[in-house]
Amino acid sequence: MTELRIPATSLVVLVGVSGSGKSTFAREKFGPWETLSSDTFRGLVSNDENDQGATGDAFDALRFVAGKRLRTGLLTVIDATNVQATARKSMIALAKEHDVLPVAIVLDVPERVAVARTEARDDRAFGAEVIRRQSKQLRSGLSALRREGFRTVHVLRDQAEIDAATIVRTRLLNDRSDDHGPFDAIGDVHGCRSELETLLGVLGYDLARDDRGRAVDAVHPDGRRALFLGDLVDRGPDTPGVLRLAMGMVAAGHAIAVPGNHEDKLARALRGDKVTVANGLEVSLAQLAEEPPEFRDEVQAFCRELVSHLVLDDGRLVVAHAGLPEQFHGRASGRVRAFALYGDVTGEKDEYGLPVRLDWARDYRGAATVLYGHTPVPRAEWVNNTMCLDTGCVFGGALTALRYPERELVAVPAEQVWSEPARPFALAVDTSAERADDVLRIEDVLETPIVETRTSGKIRLRPEFALGALETMSRWAVDPRRLLYLPPTMSPPGPSSRAGMLEHPDEAFEAYRTSGVTRLIAEEKHMGSRAVTLVTRDPSRFGAPDGWRGIVHTRTGRRFFPSSADEDAFLSGVHEAVSRAALWEELETDWLLLDGEVLPWSLKAGALIREQYAAVGAAAASALPAAAATLERAAERGLDVAAMLERTRRREADAARYTDAYRRYVRRTDGIDGVQLAPFQVLAVEGRVHAAREHAWHLAVADRLVAADPRLLRETRRVEVDLDDPGSVEAAVEWWTALTEAGGEGMVVKPAAGLVRNERGLAQPGIKVRGREYLRIIYGPDYTDPSSLDRLRDRNVGHKRSMALREYALGLESLHRFVEREPLWRVHEAVFAVLAMESEPVDPRL
Repeated sequence: MTELRIPATSLVVLVGVSGSGKSTFAREKFGPWETLSSDTFRGLVSNDENDQGATGDAFDALRFVAGKRLRTGLLTVIDATNVQATARKSMIALAKEHDVLPVAIVLDVPERVAVARTEARDDRAFGAEVIRRQSKQLRSGLSALRREGFRTVHVLRDQAEIDAATIVRTRLLNDRSDDHGPFDAIGDVHGCRSELETLLGVLGYDLARDDRGRAVDAVHPDGRRALFLGDLVDRGPDTPGVLRLAMGMVAAGHAIAVPGNHEDKLARALRGDKVTVANGLEVSLAQLAEEPPEFRDEVQAFCRELVSHLVLDDGRLVVAHAGLPEQFHGRASGRVRAFALYGDVTGEKDEYGLPVRLDWARDYRGAATVLYGHTPVPRAEWVNNTMCLDTGCVFGGALTALRYPERELVAVPAEQVWSEPARPFALAVDTSAERADDVLRIEDVLETPIVETRTSGKIRLRPEFALGALETMSRWAVDPRRLLYLPPTMSPPGPSSRAGMLEHPDEAFEAYRTSGVTRLIAEEKHMGSRAVTLVTRDPSRFGAPDGWRGIVHTRTGRRFFPSSADEDAFLSGVHEAVSRAALWEELETDWLLLDGEVLPWSLKAGALIREQYAAVGAAAASALPAAAATLERAAERGLDVAAMLERTRRREADAARYTDAYRRYVRRTDGIDGVQLAPFQVLAVEGRVHAAREHAWHLAVADRLVAADPRLLRETRRVEVDLDDPGSVEAAVEWWTALTEAGGEGMVVKPAAGLVRNERGLAQPGIKVRGREYLRIIYGPDYTDPSSLDRLRDRNVGHKRSMALREYALGLESLHRFVEREPLWRVHEAVFAVLAMESEPVDPRL
């Protein structure tokens, strides 16, 4: 058996004459979607896979599809003869364009075998001469495949080798995604051995020394490892000492390193290549000249074998000396290596003779944290989830490390200025004001068709709904720095089979039973307006001025109270309740984000009640009694109007019930007098998202707030439900019945455990079950008529359920990103996605 090792992300080009068995080989050795066949594409563009006149169009289409696959990192196999160098050249160019490695697999079967196979096929009209010509082209170019640019070439000489071949997919050297750390990333050392030893000591490493007292290793008692970000060498006082320590740590598994541009140049100089000895290289060469030859050889091998960049921690962390934009993460090409070593340069020089560099971090929008060095900065700062850790130690600055995943900075000052910089260090690239990561761009939301969430994986957005969301966010939403979260829509239950009922707890309970969730909590559904309330003792966390207490916004991100005075009074009350309940101290936070309902409903829905519900009620109250009276007189005269009269009286009674239903939720308020907040969930605090907490905990916290100010805050009543206990289920149904018959809107059934994921996927966060009379407001006075109910029972709730789950996952994602102090654009990628989904067409009555 012959193993053909190919990178898992690569472009595999099959090379062989017609009849060599390429298509069979591809079908047997690769996945069904991985192979792109030139014959197939000829058929797609011409309806005839043997139409050689369609070859140009076929290859245009093939390269287009291949490019789409390579862009997403999928292994792609090209099944064509590829015996001509010109054909292979376009494949090499395609691989370079997408920064993947090109691999050639040559099927070099005997010419007579290929001829015999071709002649045996009825669909092949060309003769042996074509195969002989192809064979000649193949053999003349076989030895040149590596020179053409193929990184790996596998040649199979006969059918036995072809049959015995197995494909072994290998990871690229830069793929260490299964390495989760923890790490201590260290910026440019530049020969500052003493500072490096000091920094390692501060980080908690124990230094190991040889018999001459030289540091040759450093071990952390907790198993942490150093991540050297390149430029260990040049300029400083002891490059050999730095290398001896770093090389020893790497060899022992106590550190990982990526190369800097200075290591790259040093390796070439030690190899004897012609290089310009400047920018500190002369210092390193002089110092290394004092070392034994075998040490210099070890240094050369160490620097030469370093991989341009590394992808770590399941793709959440990328390290590269000069940084790396997202499209280069995990890719392999000369372009990727050049960027990782030197950054994005224009080719021009500034007034100090230094390369002019483009600030790639300012435009970075990737999900991975990128740590890098290369260009010294006065202080390490987060810029769009990236951080430069080169704080100019050799120039008299500091040697800086970042603890990952803790994201804590540790630095030690330089002992002195070891090298005078070409540009005064005080003027070193400090563009934080120009590239602040709290600035949103239109591309941040309009060019993000997929949002990656930690609870539901990738969520795809429909771009046609983005513009409506953009208008909402740009025109009416609150300041983005204070818009951390939008709550999800809520799923209704399936249609009830009970007579006269559209919704009933039975269907909500059955939905959870089917999804494997049996411990539930049923909470009173307040007839109010959904509100997200943020209260804080630290205005600076939200870019707000001193004295700012928080904000209240609707489920679409708009300011809840039109009056600033009302908002201030409301927030002051909530703030004081949090203080009285001692939640600041208990939750170890300076801010809380609460989900809840603000009552009464008429506070926000006054216009809707007047213009829609009251208008319908008034029209019915005026018309139906008069119609009934007329029909009664007609009946007295002997006309057969009994059925019409009965229906009119029934409609009159339904209209009265309709008016009573909406009037229950109308209450006068004066400022915030009469206004109440019914909190039911603590969404997040500093450092923590509380989605995985049991709902009983959330409601207990809410009860403490209510106890602190029962005038402003309102209790959420609830019952626990055990679906394995029929008595518990019956009691919950009776509770819902009593609640709704007394005028309550209904209840929301939730998993008692909070966030629930099992083999069936993510469970619905809540299913609302509304009362019979409340639904009359939503569906109209006559909705309980049997014919209307039969029609409404056919309502499609599947899309609404899907939206609820996706919006729930997106809301949690935005909270996690804010709590983890990711850039504002990353938070709003998820917030905006919820708004975009709200633009999707769905029956608003569901």
